[in-house]
Parts: sequence; structure tokens; C-alpha cells
Amino acid sequence: MSVPLRAVQLNEANAFLKEHPEVLFVDLLIADMNGVVRGKRIERTSLHKVYEKGINLPASLFALDINGSTVESTGLGLDIGDADRICYPIPNTLSNEPWQKRPTAQLLMTMHELEGEPFFADPREVLRQVVTKFDELGLTICAAFELEFYLIDQENVNGRPQPPRSPISGKRPHSTQVYLIDDLDEYVDCLQDVLEGAKEQGIPADAIVKESAPAQFEVNLHHVADPIKACDYAVLLKRLIKNIAYDHEMDSTFMAKPYPGQAGNGLHVHISILDKDGKNIFASEDPIESAPLRHAIGGVLETMGASMAFLCPNVNSYRRFGAQFYVPNSPCWGLDNRTVALRVPTGTADNVRIEHRVAGADANPYLLLASVLAGVHHGLTNKIEPNAPVEGNSYEQNEQSLPNNLRDALRELDDNEIMARYIDPKYIDIFVACKESELEEFEHSISDLEYNWYLHTV
Repeated sequence: MSVPLRAVQLNEANAFLKEHPEVLFVDLLIADMNGVVRGKRIERTSLHKVYEKGINLPASLFALDINGSTVESTGLGLDIGDADRICYPIPNTLSNEPWQKRPTAQLLMTMHELEGEPFFADPREVLRQVVTKFDELGLTICAAFELEFYLIDQENVNGRPQPPRSPISGKRPHSTQVYLIDDLDEYVDCLQDVLEGAKEQGIPADAIVKESAPAQFEVNLHHVADPIKACDYAVLLKRLIKNIAYDHEMDSTFMAKPYPGQAGNGLHVHISILDKDGKNIFASEDPIESAPLRHAIGGVLETMGASMAFLCPNVNSYRRFGAQFYVPNSPCWGLDNRTVALRVPTGTADNVRIEHRVAGADANPYLLLASVLAGVHHGLTNKIEPNAPVEGNSYEQNEQSLPNNLRDALRELDDNEIMARYIDPKYIDIFVACKESELEEFEHSISDLEYNWYLHTV
């Protein structure tokens, strides 16, 4: 199989370097299984070589745990001699890094086999394989993410995070105050730099809102008719926020549940589907009467339990759930209802879409969307009808039924035949091996609470 065509991309590199003669370095980025960005930094003079020949990185990059250690049970480490694969640039991702003191650009990469075909364990490729099934139906997916995060102080207290002092008042926030404009003003310079940096990098971030916890915010990304690019934007946005916050002498966190008793960080995704004529197949004056919408919802609800390990991939992910924090714990849906797993916003008929509200901000966007779209395709092609939409408070009407811990989620993913038809079973094995390795290490650790409870008591 031939390697990707790069003539057009070389023109892209030439134009960028000509427009930005000040750029000294280029960061070559690739997101691992956890959505953590890794890669290499090169001098600008080496950029053309990257476009022509790619760069080598080990296949084990996609067998790393959250600490960056290779999980050997995946078979991608010593078993294959920690061998390299080749990474090529992703078109239209070359941009400046506005936070750098030394002018630096960045470029997203994707991994291929040495012969040129995409590498199966790259999460971007996992998503592409699912998207291909929609291409075969002549359907185009529109997607947009809503990303929640906390600004936190660079100095922890006994290893725990704390809200940062306001650059304006000097005080640390303590109240929830959802949607409060004044709280946006307290951190206006940092937040405005995020939006301006996103614009400079071509990331379609169109709004920031104050969320329901101290120094917690949400950035809304505009929808794009390319689900893979939507995930690229989400990955790059997280990196941008981290670095802009640091420039303002703060840190940020996308940890699912950084504070006990406060809301967690979610990663909602909005999905609609266009037919060959560019029309939204979900469009309807009465969404309940839209068969494609119902069937897509039916498929996502049926596969939601098996998707949980991708939606909530860490031990901490499951601490985020709770009715008071609007995090659904059962597969259900409703119209303009924020207590359900799948919300259908009620606006204009052409704007009917599915808002998936389960995943945490610690999820890998590519794997999150791959699992959700697997459910959508399964529902559309098998005409799966969902239960009736929920009206009112779903927590009072539906018992918790989704996996509520990582081990159960991994078992359900590993045993699910439907998910294995969409996501390569070899990749599922690698993912499960990595997460089971993390889980084993976590379960063998001894927490401060255990010492407090048992050291002098039993």
C-alpha cells in the first residue's frame, strides 16, 4: 500500500514557513491512548523532511499507561523489540503555539505501518474505521465537543488542588455560581487568551461559560462536518488551555473529579448526520417522530454500557457521577432534559441533534466518539427503537444501571460482540490490558483514608 500523498502538504509547509519566518521550532504531536499528547520537537529546517518522509516513533506509544510506562501485556513493547512505526503529518494542523517565548509551531501526526497503511492502535485510526462505515452509507457526521475544566493554583495543599487566586480580587472562589459573568471577569485575561489562541490555531471555540464549581469553566467548540477533525480540535484545545493557564501563573485540570463535593469535568459531544444532499437526517418538527433519530438513540443506548470504559477510562472517572451534578448513570434519553444520558435539544427542526452527556473530560476524544458512533451506526442499520423519552427527573425514574467502576466497565467492553464489530478486537485487547494494569497498581496502593481508618483502630 502506498504512503499518503504529500505534495499538497509540502505546499502547506512552504506557505507556513514563508508566512512565519520567526518560527524556530516545530512540535510534532500525537495523542496516545489516554489522549496525552506526545511527540518530538524539531528545528524549522527539518519540517520539509517530516512532510516528505515522516518521523519514526515506537508502536509502544499506544501501549503507555497514564504514567507513560509501557504495558508489556499489550504486545507492543519488548515482544516486538519496541519497534518503530512511521508518523505522517495531518493536513491543515500546522499552526503557531501562541504561548511560547521562543516562536514555535505545532503539527499533528498520525501513525502508519512502515509499508504505509494506518497503524491499527492509533486512536485516530480507531475512529476512522468507524467513520468509514458511515461513508459507505453516503452519510456525513457533524460533531462538536463541549469541554469542561478547572483552573487551579500551581501550589497544591497536601497534594490536593485548590482554586487559584483571582488576578483581580486576589481571593479564591468558593461558591458554585453557574453562568456567573462576574466569575468570567475574575479570570478574563486567561480566558480571553484561550479564545484568541484558539482562533490563531484554527480551533473553532466560540464561547466560554462559567460552570457550577469554583473556577470551573466550559469551552464550546463549533460543529464541523468531520468527526475526526472535531476530535483533533478537542485534543489541541486541551493543550492550549493547559499552556495558556500556565502562562498566567495557574494550572488547569481535566481530571474527571478533582474536588470532593463539587461537580466533575464532563466532555459532552453533539452529533447530527447529513445525507448525500447535505440535509440533517434527524431534522423534524417533532423529534420523537423522526425514525432515524430514534434508531440512532436506540443503538447508542443499547451499546452505552459497553462503551463506558471509553467514556470513563480512569478510576477517578466514576467519582464524577451523581444526580446533583447532572451526570446520568443509566441509558435514557429525553427532549431538552439535562438529567438524561442523551439529550435532544429542542430548537429549530433543522438543528435537531443528539447531545451525549456521559463522558468525562479525561476521555480520549477519538475513542469516545468511535464508541458513540458505533452505537449510532448499529441503531440506524438495525432500526433499533429506544424506550420512551424521559420527562422530568430521570434520576427518580431510572435506577443506576451503567457500570459504576472501571473494572466492570472493562469487563463489559471486553465481552461485547457489537462493539467488537466496530472496533478492532486487537485494539480492545490493548486498551483493556493498559487499563487493567493501571487498575491493578491502583488497587495495590494504600490510601491516606485507609491509614486514618485502620492504622490505630483495628
